[in-house]
Amino acid sequence: MKWTELSILTTNEAVEAISNILHEAGASGVVIEDSTEINKERIDQFGEIYALDPNDFPTSGVVVKAYLPASSFLAETVEEIKLAIANLSNFDINLGENLFTTSEVNEEDWATAWKQYYHPVKISERFTIVPTWEEYTPVSTDELIIELDPGMAFGTGTHPTTVMCLQALEKVVGAGDTVVDVGTGSGVLSIAAAMLGAKSVHALDLDIVAVNAAKENIEHNKVQHIAEVFHGNLLDTVKEPADIVVANILAEIIMTFTDDAFSIVKPGGLYVTSGIISAKKEDVKAALEKSGFIINEVLMMEDWVAIIAKKPE
Repeated sequence: MKWTELSILTTNEAVEAISNILHEAGASGVVIEDSTEINKERIDQFGEIYALDPNDFPTSGVVVKAYLPASSFLAETVEEIKLAIANLSNFDINLGENLFTTSEVNEEDWATAWKQYYHPVKISERFTIVPTWEEYTPVSTDELIIELDPGMAFGTGTHPTTVMCLQALEKVVGAGDTVVDVGTGSGVLSIAAAMLGAKSVHALDLDIVAVNAAKENIEHNKVQHIAEVFHGNLLDTVKEPADIVVANILAEIIMTFTDDAFSIVKPGGLYVTSGIISAKKEDVKAALEKSGFIINEVLMMEDWVAIIAKKPE
């Protein structure tokens, strides 16, 4: 399938309005390439690698990109978008150069283009996430390497919520533990638990695409004898109690099954939750405590929160 990339060189002031026009024209999302991103200072946490290529950004201004499927109506749609953007000047919005270009993109190329931005990243004391297509040499003898191919639909393992979950698992998983990974996605947390010595890992996800991706990543990391992936919703497929349950999903969903999690976690066991935006921290803590958990530790990174809760013995 062929797509048409629409690219508009404009100003920061016009980004929101132009993005709205593109959404209304049928684009499901936009890409924003801001010339100021290259010079921003970033905190280097846990050896994160920021490999921004200046060639991927404009020398000045902001480029807003959107993708529309090639069709017989595309030319008319493009003209309507151009006219709507030009009309923004009537509202005293500075459009800058307002340089509009189009180009064709093959879906096959689009599906793999993101790989150029994904490099090995050390995300905790022991874990380094390495894309399967990259070569990497460990820098210490106790380093744990997770090779990951997240595919188009799943994270690279470097989002703050995933990083905090991995750091939490590194603290709490011991030899012989049983672990449940709710909403496994790429399977990265299941792989980590297995590498840390878990006896068994029960991973599950509602999305069958995630299930297949997790299975592939688990097999690639040679922990399939420990971690098994199931297609299921939340804790539906879990029949046995676990030492540790980890759920890196949305706060709103976490709060819907804290009672179920409490019943699955063994006395003295732990429940690690993340995917929680900071504004929801107190709500999630309250839900966990209401179900009977004791809050052991709260981790924070950027605007995200992870909570380690314990079931009393």
